Amino acid sequence: MSRKSEARERASQRAVIDIGSNTVRLVIYGGPPRAPTVLHNEKVSARLGREMDETGKMPTAAMEQAIGALRRFRILIEDHGITDLQTVATAAVRDASNGKAFLKQVAALGLNPRLLSGEEEARTSASGVIGAFPGAYGVVADLGGGSLELVSIEGGKSHHGVSLPFGTLRLPDLRAKGSAKFKRTIHSALAKVGWASAHEGPLYCVGGTWRAFAAYAMREAQIPLTDPHGFVLSSEDAMRLAKKVARTEPATLSAIEGISSMRAAALPDAAAMLKVMLGELNPDGLVFSGWGLREGLLYNTLSEIEQAKDPLIDSVIAFAGPRNGAVTEATRVAAWTAPLAHGSGHGSERLRVAAAMLSLSLARIEPNRRVSQAREWALDKRWVGIDPTGRAILAAALLGSCGQKEIPADLATLADEPQLHEAMGWGLAIRLARRMDAGSGTAALTSSLEQDESGIVLTVTPDRADIVGESVRKDIAALGNWFGCDAEVAIGDNLSR
Repeated sequence: MSRKSEARERASQRAVIDIGSNTVRLVIYGGPPRAPTVLHNEKVSARLGREMDETGKMPTAAMEQAIGALRRFRILIEDHGITDLQTVATAAVRDASNGKAFLKQVAALGLNPRLLSGEEEARTSASGVIGAFPGAYGVVADLGGGSLELVSIEGGKSHHGVSLPFGTLRLPDLRAKGSAKFKRTIHSALAKVGWASAHEGPLYCVGGTWRAFAAYAMREAQIPLTDPHGFVLSSEDAMRLAKKVARTEPATLSAIEGISSMRAAALPDAAAMLKVMLGELNPDGLVFSGWGLREGLLYNTLSEIEQAKDPLIDSVIAFAGPRNGAVTEATRVAAWTAPLAHGSGHGSERLRVAAAMLSLSLARIEPNRRVSQAREWALDKRWVGIDPTGRAILAAALLGSCGQKEIPADLATLADEPQLHEAMGWGLAIRLARRMDAGSGTAALTSSLEQDESGIVLTVTPDRADIVGESVRKDIAALGNWFGCDAEVAIGDNLSR
């Protein structure tokens, strides 16, 4: 990376310190404002809220541990030269009788902490979900160590917002009072927020414990994803799994990939609460979000113009651009392949642009690594603005661009066969475009691709006729075979546009 690039990267860095009931965390972000990428993520499990219900105070040892972590975080922030820093505190500090004294210690470090009210915490988490899922409509449920925040979202805005004392540090004691008391207490609290049960749409689940629940569900269903962000679960499956997890020992849960020992310890109690929530709120399924409070803080600082950007395209531009996946060339390639896109009803245009950018980047990787990288980029990398079906479509397109002509069986757990078949066809067409110009960007300007009832026709201008060598003819033939039609090359000036 050049010095100018390093300077730009440092200038774009921003950070959030989140002083929560369970952990104290520093996250340093880089990348584009609309799609920030995590450069550093560090937490200390101080568990400030662990004795709140008994003493009403944060333990002295926990506060000392938290302050020690904050001292380290301050040095890291100074080392990175970060000036865009937000420090927030939530439920434990908000509810503790010694919360104000603790915040004075934090302020003495020069971190300028902001104490969020319950509603502010709920609405900020909702902003993170709105940023991650443009057009999101439903209820956000953010489960932290000290509280459960509920807030409705609609039209890019959050409405209502409440904080309930059902964090993962409090649920064990509540559940120890007996199943009937546990259910009655949660049911009574949820009955007072009628707007949540009346609001249509899914429940957007925010927080590490919910993501651990998603990891459990993904492993059980053998879903080929490692990132739970965007994973969708029906209410029926969620209830079935919640009943099962609520009876499972933490040691069994921690043996599952994607579930840490800390999350495993909290998961049975959270699952028991989820059973009550599903019965009371009756959501249209669950959607798991990797974005929440911290990303909401960043999203809220953006202008309306920035907020309106597509986070998937913005994040792929940031990732693929330095790897020869320029958005200008990718947009041309996506437009060139448009005649083969029959409209899957799943945002095919933006997915084709993303696939084109990533495909151009794959071409710079050693051939023996392209297929594995294609799968990893599509299925494992943290993208926002895309759901599991979109990931599978993206994977099929990238595999097609690598010359693959067989749809992996595991992708069928995420998308329908017609969607995957068309997407792999996009990839084969993108591969043909690369073959036509070796990535120089001239194919979209000097040739065209058409498909009608008679088949597929690649038309090339006369001055470029010699570009149609054996490899190009093989690729156009493969494209015809894939779509089950004739495919031919024509030389002429009548390019379709």
